[in-house]
Amino acid sequence: MEDKGETYYKSNEEETKWQSFKKMVWNSETKECFGRTGLSWCNQITLFYIIFYACLAAFWTCMLVVFYQTLDDNQPKWKLDSSRIGSSPGLGFRPSPPDANIDSTLIWFNATRNDTIEHWVKNINDTLMYYRLHNVGKNVQTCTKEQTASKERVCNFPLLEGKTEPCSIARQFGFPEGKPCILVKLNRIFDWIPVSYDSEPADLTPLLKEEFDKDKVYITCTGENSADKDNIGEVEYRPSQGIPFMYFPFTNQEGYMSPFVFVQFSHINRGVLVNVECRAWSKNINFDRGDRLGSVHFELLVD
Repeated sequence: MEDKGETYYKSNEEETKWQSFKKMVWNSETKECFGRTGLSWCNQITLFYIIFYACLAAFWTCMLVVFYQTLDDNQPKWKLDSSRIGSSPGLGFRPSPPDANIDSTLIWFNATRNDTIEHWVKNINDTLMYYRLHNVGKNVQTCTKEQTASKERVCNFPLLEGKTEPCSIARQFGFPEGKPCILVKLNRIFDWIPVSYDSEPADLTPLLKEEFDKDKVYITCTGENSADKDNIGEVEYRPSQGIPFMYFPFTNQEGYMSPFVFVQFSHINRGVLVNVECRAWSKNINFDRGDRLGSVHFELLVD
């Protein structure tokens, strides 16, 4: 038989909880919503949060001002080994792929079709425009081994111009001839100065096209694999295979021009994709093919 007393007690308890909840949400006797009157919600709580966030914003602004006081407009706070960039520069190359293929490292063109050449030629020429504009000025000097770049002055970087130069705009950087010139440069690292080798590295010797000079950072470009080495053919470097130490250091000088080498692939086999690896040689440039330290990779396909 059902216990009616027990059933009546549970029903009454549930009703009490529901009424209590409704009273908490809205108390018609005290005109309170969730335990506070409208005036309390509008004045006390709103005022509290206005003051709280105002103090928070003021504290954040003060900390930001203090942080900016520790920065220098002309040089980074952390340099070389103390920075995330480190003290071993990498390499970059031009021409860059079109924006539509920004992640690609393939340079492809047909030497007989101007529409496949136009982008590459323009990209290199746009890069050289900076050099043409900054090769003259009050802080530009002709550097030597004894007179190098300084914090106030930058070194003039002569460009290859005229039809007698294979890697010039007059010859469209060799692209219409199927002998493309690729611009390879050292990436900038503030205050970095190359260190000379004690002697000529054994791995560098067979790749050198000129007499070894300990005061140069050498650039070498080879095929990555054995098949690539067979297809890449003879490689030429213009105006020289080495970048003289006199162009360093970079200290954010006005009009600084990053030194580079033109690498011309004069005898590359056509219709074959060649994986190219270019490497920089200096005692304080680390090389790691897996992490692309001290080197750069691109593919070259000439039709």
